[in-house]
Amino acid sequence: MRLFIPGLIVTLLAASCSHDRNVPSATTASLDSLHFMTEEAPEWSDLLKRRSGWFGGDGIFAATSDGIETPGASKNSETTIWFSDTMLGDIVGDSLKPGYEMIHNSAALLKDGVPDSDHIHFYWKTEANKNAAPFRPATPATQKDEYYWLGDGFVDHQKNKDLYIFGYRVKNISDSVAFGFKVVGNTLVIVPAGGQAPYPDYRQVDIPFFSGKDMDSIGSFGAGIYVNTTEAGARNPDGYVYIYGVRGKKKELIIARVEPSDIENFAKWTFWDGHGWNSDVSKIATVTDRVSNELGVMQLKDGRYAMVFQRDGWSNNVALRLSPTPYGPFGALINLYDCSKALAASKNLFAYNAKVHPVLSAPDELLISYNVNSLDFFKDIKLFPDLYRPRFIRVKILP
Repeated sequence: MRLFIPGLIVTLLAASCSHDRNVPSATTASLDSLHFMTEEAPEWSDLLKRRSGWFGGDGIFAATSDGIETPGASKNSETTIWFSDTMLGDIVGDSLKPGYEMIHNSAALLKDGVPDSDHIHFYWKTEANKNAAPFRPATPATQKDEYYWLGDGFVDHQKNKDLYIFGYRVKNISDSVAFGFKVVGNTLVIVPAGGQAPYPDYRQVDIPFFSGKDMDSIGSFGAGIYVNTTEAGARNPDGYVYIYGVRGKKKELIIARVEPSDIENFAKWTFWDGHGWNSDVSKIATVTDRVSNELGVMQLKDGRYAMVFQRDGWSNNVALRLSPTPYGPFGALINLYDCSKALAASKNLFAYNAKVHPVLSAPDELLISYNVNSLDFFKDIKLFPDLYRPRFIRVKILP
């Protein structure tokens, strides 16, 4: 484990290699090393340290309204940010006031990519004088008492610039354990172009793959997305959107791809089988492992693709793997940052679901968020009211 030291410049050559690679040695070396400097990004962390209304949430994905996915694109467009479980209430001094509550998702709009409270506004629904999540499952497969955990999303230039967000239908299974829920279905949530937050009009479509199966072990899609199209500004466009999924206790990566125009035509999706793209989802292969249920992919200036995640799903370490393509082969695990400082207040705190946000990043750096939560949430949220929010770090890529 490498402890974070502010300003430390590291050339990291990982000691172990991913099991899934079979590439020439020169390429292998370039996938296993990265010259970088890591620092905290307090201006972004402080943006989500709020005292009233929205004061916490996890998840966090972002897309520009014009669908450009290049580094820094948020400076030229309004950026939609969405969260999963969200806390609403008021903090006075160090105390969380009675009346706080949790809803299952929320959204924010950021102007000009500026991490300043005057440039961001948060949104959720109000119905019959009660706060509610903007997005709730209502597909044919939806059962009673399900709610949404939201995955990654993108603006589809070939579908009227609608915003497509991956949804996970979730059901609580117990109130007595820290992780008393399970994913029971996978969907697409479609917000029409120009839709106004908190989005009264949206569509939902069930994703049929793995339907009726144990999704925790067999997998689901939407952990991350890479839009490799000319319209999104990709440097090596092949016309596909790459859709990453995660399955099993080893947090194994699976990948699908489809042309954006066919995103709702599930017969047109193909799946990486270890050798090529296969139309049979049962042939899907594990590409690498030790990733997290939310992740992000960004192409570096040198052409390599960096997949950023929380090592092993939830741990103290933000990590990445490098690849020559959006679909692999992926190199060895490279640790970027130790989150221990943010977890010091309580032994119950843990970090999870790190990801890079390309549209908020500069071309020569990766702006990365990670989430903080507690194994004894409703006790610790009263003791540490601002614990439940994304923190940000900046990884500068050096020559």
